[in-house]
Amino acid sequence: MADYRTIVQGLSKAELHIHIEGSLEPEMMFELAQRNRVSLPYDSVEAVRRAYDFTCLQDFLDLYYAGMQVLREEADFHDLADAYFRRAEADNVTHVEYFFDPQAHLERGVPIGTIMEGLMSATRDARERGTGVSLILCFLRHLSERDAFDVLEETADYHSEIVGVGLDSSEKGNPPSKFERVFAAARDQGFRLVAHAGEEGPPEYVWEALDVLGVDRIDHGNRALEDEALIARLRRDRVPLTVCPLSNLKLGVVDSLPAHPLKRMLDHGLLVTVNSDDPAYFGGYINENFERAARALELTETELATLAENSFAAAFGANPA
Repeated sequence: MADYRTIVQGLSKAELHIHIEGSLEPEMMFELAQRNRVSLPYDSVEAVRRAYDFTCLQDFLDLYYAGMQVLREEADFHDLADAYFRRAEADNVTHVEYFFDPQAHLERGVPIGTIMEGLMSATRDARERGTGVSLILCFLRHLSERDAFDVLEETADYHSEIVGVGLDSSEKGNPPSKFERVFAAARDQGFRLVAHAGEEGPPEYVWEALDVLGVDRIDHGNRALEDEALIARLRRDRVPLTVCPLSNLKLGVVDSLPAHPLKRMLDHGLLVTVNSDDPAYFGGYINENFERAARALELTETELATLAENSFAAAFGANPA
């Protein structure tokens, strides 16, 4: 049996699909709750972990937004991001492009400066340690396009720190086309574009993300394999897919890891990458995602190396500033 842990640890890799708020571990949640005098609906770390028994994406999002209540001050955002960067560095991640959700904090009354200064402080620290880091501002798709325009404007002073914009949150009933105009505005401002599509939503959502929003990368994209023409399009245009095996398992997107489409994506010649999504909630950071998927799908060392190489080929790289 291949020593997947050693192989994966030895691979330099980029992580392109990580929600920084989704790296909030229960221990830090309780620490910040005490620091900020925030009341949580759970009486212990163990109670939070028991709450991680999700049945669908919405169940996860309910807990995700509840946990976010503890993020109040600049130091909170710094500590959150710093903990993730150090964990990623231990997994031999040398480049990170992380998502953050300003709308989820602004609607709680947290100023944009508090969010950005905290995140940028940790980002600068990581860069000083030699890790490449870029930020991607995500719009919450369960909110309106008007709200997305508002946050794009509200973050204007920090646009030089942000490499791209994305689209996340509840996919069902919120097609990419809902955000056509704000993505066009973001593109005109020079941002790279990404969107969650084809996780719970149908292949049509992947088509919309490509043809209506004009994205550079698809986040998830599992259900693209239901459409042969879409597979051909993704292969022809070398559109990256940022796949998250343990997230897909935890949320019921796949029934089991042996049923995960990662291997088939490789066999189709797609530019697929492995990522951790919301690792504190889904039971594994990037190396766990690599290792468990590799064992379940019996990936070869060459295939693992290809996945790591794909992550750099799919990366946007440094900030435009």
